[in-house]
Amino acid sequence: MKDFKLEIAQLLNEKINSLSVDDIYSMIEVPGNATMGDYAFPCFKLAKELRKAPPMIAKDIVDELGEVDFLDKVENVNAYINFFVNKVEFVKEVLTDVLTEKETYGFAKEKNLGNVVIDYSSPNIAKPFHVGHLRSTVIGNSLYQIFEALGYNCVGINHLGDWGTQFGKLIVAYKKYSSKETIEEKGISELLRIYVLFHDEAKEHPEMEQEARNYFTKMEQGDEESLALWKWFKEVSLKEFERVYKLLGVEFDSFNGEAFYNDKMDAVIKEMEDKGLIEVDQGAKLVRLDEENMAPCLITKNDGSSLYATRDITAAEYRKKIYDFKKCIYVTALQQNLHFAQWFKVIEKMGHEWHKDLVHVPFGMVSMEGGAKLSTRNGNIIFLEDILKEAVDKTKQIIEEKNPSLENKEEVARQVGIGAIVFDDMYNNIIKDIQFSWERALDFNGETGPYVQYAHARACSVLRKAGIELDSIPNFDVDYSVLADESTVALIKKIADFKTTIKEAANKYEPSYIARYAVDVTQAFNKFYNENPILVEDEKVKNSRLAIVVVTKYVLKNALALLGICAPVQM
Repeated sequence: MKDFKLEIAQLLNEKINSLSVDDIYSMIEVPGNATMGDYAFPCFKLAKELRKAPPMIAKDIVDELGEVDFLDKVENVNAYINFFVNKVEFVKEVLTDVLTEKETYGFAKEKNLGNVVIDYSSPNIAKPFHVGHLRSTVIGNSLYQIFEALGYNCVGINHLGDWGTQFGKLIVAYKKYSSKETIEEKGISELLRIYVLFHDEAKEHPEMEQEARNYFTKMEQGDEESLALWKWFKEVSLKEFERVYKLLGVEFDSFNGEAFYNDKMDAVIKEMEDKGLIEVDQGAKLVRLDEENMAPCLITKNDGSSLYATRDITAAEYRKKIYDFKKCIYVTALQQNLHFAQWFKVIEKMGHEWHKDLVHVPFGMVSMEGGAKLSTRNGNIIFLEDILKEAVDKTKQIIEEKNPSLENKEEVARQVGIGAIVFDDMYNNIIKDIQFSWERALDFNGETGPYVQYAHARACSVLRKAGIELDSIPNFDVDYSVLADESTVALIKKIADFKTTIKEAANKYEPSYIARYAVDVTQAFNKFYNENPILVEDEKVKNSRLAIVVVTKYVLKNALALLGICAPVQM
């Protein structure tokens, strides 16, 4: 596809010698109002050099440009040069590109840019999968799809929280309050019950905390009974996690959790010692970060047991060795910023150049309506599986009311219900805190996942009514001159932005760019649909407008896919 913005930058470069094509390209704007052109270039930056008022500079450049074949007109308004692209040529360029690439539009044909490791979801074993875990899971999954679309080979890692003092607490709680039969029957809900009970009791009996620490030390030292219980808790938990991942349609390439690195930590600690980074303070090993104005990074406790940082540093070294990543991305809560800053700095101090390829993608926290903070210890949680199932059930009710004869009702209800929850999470910038609301999450009106999905289903419906098989869409004989009206051009402009939007989403690690883009395309498509009858008698007009429907279908489906959301063909 011709990059009209680049063409304009090259055109201006012939008149503005002091700026490179790249500089000019970065300065070109897209006006919010179409009456101000398709692209605009501000001349303020040239005033000092040329010793002229910016409006005069703009006028002089316009006069020098004259007529340009791919532009309808060029005009200056105050200090801006406004460019109006030839609409027929623009529509032709975009449509030809999309209709050539079809369902692969926006996606790289080869994954030749190297490996990107993405660490996401990573729930703690023996704790239920609650609504707070949704964010890391769906954000990480979306980033996986986005980087793959750009041509990277992604490795999705579920770094399970399957090690640490909490397992000592669970062992104590299990021995005091539960039984094998009860846990086999009730699963992770029983593990949650006894975990909460442990914390309640430990307030009155603080010696239980030391007992828990002793059990974890036994685990690290290879105690068979403690490790057998830990393994069992893990198996019980994974069964429940897999159900949630199946509902979300999320898969991973690796489930190597914290425990996987137990036999690899000693070598990494020795490496830090050999490089003179380790200091011993009251029996604990740490790396000082005073020069970085950060607290020390604790590597081992005074009893020799490891910490999160120990395991994260070891995991990073292992991943670099195995995957030779271009980037290693960690999708976790904003509250862990200091933790990542500390151990990233330790990696740098160890002399590893690839420290610059470690990226922490933080997201805001989730609270319940009323402002209560989610807390596993206090039992104050909303189970994610319950939310997802409720969303599917609500969608079923809506289908029964509005389209009871719909085929594959169960599958469509799953796609739309789950899509509503996922889209709701990612529509706003991920750094923002979210107060979870059943009403908002399951509202199928407005700028939501179902709103976008319905536009895709509408496009499919139009094609079916035209007698077109969705799995074998033909090439169309398009008369581009009938596609120059305002609403059609506005839609095509949005479609043309897809590849750029994917790059922006990757550069900012921000799936909300894709979600908002999908809403923009949907709104533009609905306007086109309402203003341009499609199945008309004039074959040229009909085929040309059907081509618009086809490219919209491709883009909406691909945008939803980048968010980890399905695109139903009927709703």
